[in-house]
Amino acid sequence: MRAYEVVYILDAGLERADVDAKLEAFHAVLGGEVSAVDHWGVRQLAYAIGKTETAYYVVVHVEADPTALPEFERLLRLDEETMRYLIVVNEGQPTSGASVLADPPSTEQAEAGDDAPTEGSEEADAGSQAEKTPSEAEDAAEDAKEDDKGDEGDEDSDEGDAPDADQGEQDAPPPRSGPPEFSGARGRRRRHEGPPIVLLNYKDVTTLSRFLTEQGRILPKRTTKVTARFQRQLGTAIKRARYLALVPYMKDHGGLR
Repeated sequence: MRAYEVVYILDAGLERADVDAKLEAFHAVLGGEVSAVDHWGVRQLAYAIGKTETAYYVVVHVEADPTALPEFERLLRLDEETMRYLIVVNEGQPTSGASVLADPPSTEQAEAGDDAPTEGSEEADAGSQAEKTPSEAEDAAEDAKEDDKGDEGDEDSDEGDAPDADQGEQDAPPPRSGPPEFSGARGRRRRHEGPPIVLLNYKDVTTLSRFLTEQGRILPKRTTKVTARFQRQLGTAIKRARYLALVPYMKDHGGLR
C-alpha cells in the first residue's frame, strides 16, 4: 500500500450527495483506506476547460495498492462528469492547499544570530564544510555548478525579468526557500526574504503566484535566489497547478484572477 493524493475536478452542477456517491464508487476500486476528503466546492477555473469556467474540486488522501491504479484511472476517464483528475504520491501536503512554512525564529535566536557569522561569509562557509551531510554537500555542489553556468534556469524562465549584475555588490543574499517579495523597477528587482518553505504545496496558488512573472512564466533562480532543489520543486508544482486550472498558462486567459 502507498499513500496517494487525488485531486478531482468534477462537473459544477453536481450536488454534495452525488459527489460523495461517485467518490465512494471510485475508491472501492482502489480497495484502500481513505484518510481525508476535502470538498473545496465550486470554484472559478483559472482558464476555461472546453467551454466550462467553473468546476467542483475535491482533494482526497487515500492508501491504495499501485496495481489498482490502472483500473481506477480507466473508470475516471470513462466518467463523463469527471473533467480532470491528478494522482500524485502523498508527501504530507495538506488537503487545504497551504504550504508548510518554517516557524519564525524566536527573539533569543535572532539576537544570537546577529553575533554569529552571516550565512554565505567566508567564516561560515569554512565552518560549515565539515558539518554538511552528503545530501547537503551534493546540493551545494549543484548550486555552484548552476551558478557557473550563469543560472540559465529552466525553459519556462523569463529572460527579461532577471536583474542586471551589480559589479559593486559583494554581499549577495544566500539561497533561501521562501516566498519572494520584490521591490524596484522592472529588470532591477531585488528579493526580500520570507519564511522558509518546508514543504511547497502545488495547490497553494498564493505562494506559487509569487514565483511567476506578469506573463505567467516561472521566475529564474537568479531572480528568486532559491536553491536548485527548490527551483525544481517549484517547476513541478507550477506545472501541476496549471494542469488543474489553479493558475493560468498565460496572462491572457479570461479566467485569470
